[in-house]
Amino acid sequence: MEPLIELADVRKVFDVRRRTGLLRREKRQVKAVDGLSFEIARGEMVGYIGPNGAGKSTTIKMLTGILTPSGGLLRVAGIDPARERTRLAHRIGVVFGQRTTLWWDLPLKDSYGLMRRMYRIPADRFRANLERCVERLDLGALLDVPVRQLSLGQRMRGDIAAALLHDPDVLYLDEPTIGLDVVSKAKVRGFLRELNREQGTTVLLTTHDLQDIEQLCERVMVIDHGRLVYDGALAGLHAAGPDGGGGERTLVVDLERDLPPITVPGARVVKVEGPRQWLAFPAAESAAPLVAAVAARYPLVDLSVREPDIEDVIARMYAGRE
Repeated sequence: MEPLIELADVRKVFDVRRRTGLLRREKRQVKAVDGLSFEIARGEMVGYIGPNGAGKSTTIKMLTGILTPSGGLLRVAGIDPARERTRLAHRIGVVFGQRTTLWWDLPLKDSYGLMRRMYRIPADRFRANLERCVERLDLGALLDVPVRQLSLGQRMRGDIAAALLHDPDVLYLDEPTIGLDVVSKAKVRGFLRELNREQGTTVLLTTHDLQDIEQLCERVMVIDHGRLVYDGALAGLHAAGPDGGGGERTLVVDLERDLPPITVPGARVVKVEGPRQWLAFPAAESAAPLVAAVAARYPLVDLSVREPDIEDVIARMYAGRE
């Protein structure tokens, strides 16, 4: 399948000047993106993560045409973003964190009306898209409220709706659940899954809320110092740390009564609270032998296996590179 997004050896270099004396300045080059290559097929939902300063925002700005690459090949839907930014705008939707695309002093519905004219959206298509977004993102009570009076979470939902009114092929999301409560986060995630499944919208998601990645994306890319350090299935990220084993998983055991710490080969007790005990074991090892050993030796009521936290895995990956 022909990729919808294609980057080949893309680089972005900034000239930075700093004062070295009273009248002297020194110029040096900073590589924000350094030889980045990847492809994203139509209909994929991809998590794009990394620490602050890794190059995520620079990549997104090049994909939208805001920045021009210093070198390499970059195409979105067959379009060179830097050369045909206006044409590309009709094919993409963008939500940039806390930077709203809505008109600050206008009611939400008036902002949407202006966007209809900007993108020349047919009336029936606009009405259908707006009704769907209002219902799924719970915006009905907010349409007559000026944008400046909306909370951060309400405005984020409004921005997501605005980015989808013209049916973009690609949706770039930067921290789409910031400022949302648990219920609103669930609504936004459910809406994005539905959008991807029913309309085939391609989504590139950058976020610090790794639950967004876990619940929405099967593929994840990790960028560090402008270079791609991991690109693959979410499950494989756990095995990509410096030890190759993805750290440790946790077996949570509920016993019939309080007992001393469990002693079984291949695991160690890290926490005890009454009849509940937490046992850590290598993530690369199967949990089956450990479960069998605990069940054979102890009065077991219930148990569960918890995977390593992705944030910890990424932290170990960075530590290993350093």
